[in-house]
Amino acid sequence: MEFSGEVAIVTGGGTGIGEQISSRLVNNGVKTQIFSRSQGKETAEKLGPNCTFLETDVTDFKSVKSSVKQTIDQYDRIDYLVNNAGYTSDNLLLRMSPEEWGEVINVNLNGVFNCTRASLRYMIKGGGSIVNISSVSGLFGNPGQANYSASKAGIIGFTKSLAQEYGSRELRANVVAPGFVDTKLTEDIPEKKRSSYLDNVILSRFADPEEVAHPTLFLLSDKASYITGTVLRVDGGLSFG
Repeated sequence: MEFSGEVAIVTGGGTGIGEQISSRLVNNGVKTQIFSRSQGKETAEKLGPNCTFLETDVTDFKSVKSSVKQTIDQYDRIDYLVNNAGYTSDNLLLRMSPEEWGEVINVNLNGVFNCTRASLRYMIKGGGSIVNISSVSGLFGNPGQANYSASKAGIIGFTKSLAQEYGSRELRANVVAPGFVDTKLTEDIPEKKRSSYLDNVILSRFADPEEVAHPTLFLLSDKASYITGTVLRVDGGLSFG
């Protein structure tokens, strides 16, 4: 990838997919700000001086706005935004409480709005790239995940609208939609259920987080300069056809 000292924000950038995205951005010379409520400080320290942890609650617009201001005060620019922070609280719909519904929507979808809204005014000044991490659940749904699937589907519609609104300002916005990835969100899946999921994955395995990070960096970079408003499935063939 061709990067040259740009500035990136990665929400939920301290663990899992977000950690791999942060690591690869830093390794490519991008000054990276990790926005997270708690997990991220150790990752930032490990990645060195070009990575900073900013304690941020993506569900709180004031918290996000404060962290964005700190980023601008430090670097005077924002080139890339990766909305990766995610949360699950699975249940069948008849058993799902309003709190379970609201918490997932708040983190996964409202968090994307808050971070994009707070960063947008700075990004459209010089163009930039936004990648929002959704899920194939947002395309096809998943039993027991009505809240999660709705939030991830909302991200796709949000991103397509964003791409149309600000393409004339040289801002690109795309979606990466992973399938099953080996992270903390999937480590508690019972082995029997994991095996049943793999029956539908052409590559017969879950993805490593870095296998989602690589296409994310591609979409951020100038290598993808003529790609916007698209949804890139990174699912090992789970949604083939």
